[in-house]
Amino acid sequence: MHRSRFDTPSQAASAPPAKPAKVEWPPPVREYVGRAFEVGNAIAGISKDDITMKLREIISFFAERSQLESLDWPTYPLPQEIIRDERAAAKALAQQNTLFSPHSGLGNAAVDTPQSKKRKSQDKTELSGSADASIPPWRRTNLESRITFTNGPNEKRHKKNALSGDLSSKFDQADLEKRKQRFQLGKNGNNTTPPWSSPKPDPDADMDTAPCVGTNMSLEKSYFRLTAPPKPETVRPQPVLEKTLAMLRKKWRTDKNYGYMCNQFKSLRQDLTVQHIKNDFTVKVYETHARIALEQGDMGEYNQCQTQLKALYAQNLPGKPDEFTAYRILYFVYTCNKTDMNDLLAELTPADKTKPEIKHALDVRSSLAVGNYHKFFRLYSVAPHMGGYLMDMFIERERLHALANISRAFITVALRYVTDELQFGSDDECREFLESHGASYAIEKKVDEHDAVQLRVKVKEAASTFESLRQAAFARVDIKGQI
Repeated sequence: MHRSRFDTPSQAASAPPAKPAKVEWPPPVREYVGRAFEVGNAIAGISKDDITMKLREIISFFAERSQLESLDWPTYPLPQEIIRDERAAAKALAQQNTLFSPHSGLGNAAVDTPQSKKRKSQDKTELSGSADASIPPWRRTNLESRITFTNGPNEKRHKKNALSGDLSSKFDQADLEKRKQRFQLGKNGNNTTPPWSSPKPDPDADMDTAPCVGTNMSLEKSYFRLTAPPKPETVRPQPVLEKTLAMLRKKWRTDKNYGYMCNQFKSLRQDLTVQHIKNDFTVKVYETHARIALEQGDMGEYNQCQTQLKALYAQNLPGKPDEFTAYRILYFVYTCNKTDMNDLLAELTPADKTKPEIKHALDVRSSLAVGNYHKFFRLYSVAPHMGGYLMDMFIERERLHALANISRAFITVALRYVTDELQFGSDDECREFLESHGASYAIEKKVDEHDAVQLRVKVKEAASTFESLRQAAFARVDIKGQI
């Protein structure tokens, strides 16, 4: 099927994407990763996937602060140890909330012992004295909100006990030093412990700060996740961002380096966000990035853009809402998300349903709903705009579904028939598809009366193969970055 590419001139051949440069981590970091996966360091209940995700958080955190070489990796806690401690802390907090709950059946006498008051005072003072002292205001969490107090005449006394106390009188120096080492506190009191338990900020969500008016004049700037309020000298104003967008569109036509392009667009979107810029230029930026992501099959970045575009369109900003509404419908078909699909259909007006892009997407949905694969593959061949790229995400699944249906209706069919019905580019492409899915035994050669060789597919014989492939394809629907 012919695919129109975003901003690609017909006379210029697209260059192959450049491979991203390989990152070389310092030897202590590599040794730390190796120790994390040693069998002797395994902890029951913590999987390799959990360890991998935690490793990425740890290394990314210190890499952003240029501390990979200065950190004492041999003594830093392993990721499974951090996960274990986090789970233990969460369990303890849940038990504490249950203990102080008015429905727990325990009176104040059971929880208001001198030991418990002393422990609460120590914990609260220690947290506020060690961690909060060095954490900037925009990264602090309300520790008081994590404690559930009993309602009643003793509530004020509980809060007073939890928030009072003197750190120097509660801990001896040896215990204090141990806790400093555990939380990676230096002698100057600077806290470099990453906030693993705090939720990660949405890179495209509005910040709870005043708009930052940028003064940076650079057209190119790498993307870094914000961990502090942005500085004007690191943010580009809208006139500079408009030049950046024009430059990126031009580079995409010639270089096709998606890694670089995605990084630059995320930085561009971040500069718009911190300045609270929401206008027609913002819409243009997100639409452009979404189309490039679609062309590359990057559903995660596409969905981040699509989510923001939905909110921008709701403000009646100019753009292409019909085109991206059609993409949303196709995406819900891809993820088999019937709930969100029904919500979206309820939002469409009769006028919306007559728009060419939306009507095509709705026809795709209805053809699959009634099992009309003939109509579906005809719609696939005429998908408007970049809808074909979204349909590419589930075309293999629907081809297997169609073959399962064909195998219930026919005993044998010509290979040419399968090629035409399922919209393959050629008989060779169709044959490769069947062979790659383990159905090569169903392809046979027939010689007609004119001694011409004709390839046929014994679909009835391969029915069980097609059915098992169909079930497997629908069982692994990928919904990463779902809107």
